[in-house]
Amino acid sequence: MKHVITPPNTPVLPVSGTQNTFPVRRVYCIGRNYAAHAIEMGHDPDRDPPFFFQKNPDNLDPSGDFPYPAQSVHVHHEIELAVALKTGGTNIPVDKALGHVYGYAVALDMTRRDRQAEAKKAGRPWDVAKAFERSAPIAPIVPSSVIGHPSKGKIQLLVNGTERQLGDLDQMIWKVPEMISYLSDYFTLSAGDVILTGTPSGVGPVQKGDVMEAHIEGFETLTVTVS
Repeated sequence: MKHVITPPNTPVLPVSGTQNTFPVRRVYCIGRNYAAHAIEMGHDPDRDPPFFFQKNPDNLDPSGDFPYPAQSVHVHHEIELAVALKTGGTNIPVDKALGHVYGYAVALDMTRRDRQAEAKKAGRPWDVAKAFERSAPIAPIVPSSVIGHPSKGKIQLLVNGTERQLGDLDQMIWKVPEMISYLSDYFTLSAGDVILTGTPSGVGPVQKGDVMEAHIEGFETLTVTVS
């Protein structure tokens, strides 16, 4: 049997310090996972069950360039820790979850805030706001064999040299092992899956020409220019 069209390329991400790449299968994103961010978005930060949305694998972009998307005039930055899985499964126990992690990366969940507000008001999905082209700038993945499993450390975003977001990984409401376990109750996780773990407070708009510097303690800074 032959394909009726040429199969699309599998999106891949660079692995830090190597010539290797990490093939991406799915991208899961957790919402409102830092209490201060939940409050600034008008929500209760209590530890309710987590909720997730998805971006597309090819939304992950290691180029360092973020093209300002059409059909929006209010686009926000959200710095996040990305988790890349090497194995998966269902009903993964919390105490076994980190054994499925290949590595971590600094990432941005860029959001069409105007389109998200419209979707929320109408009770519609967030796809247009979250899953648009190149909406997730990301740094090379650092293997857990190199970086360990970071559970605390400064997470910070600067725009044109001015601090916008500041928090600590230990402020996550749902920790990485809990996210992996919870997701595996609803989806069959697999090698190649990437999880974006939420953002601290201070999200705000960017404009063409802005330079974003995303930093998580222990990682190299991800620098992204808005074009």
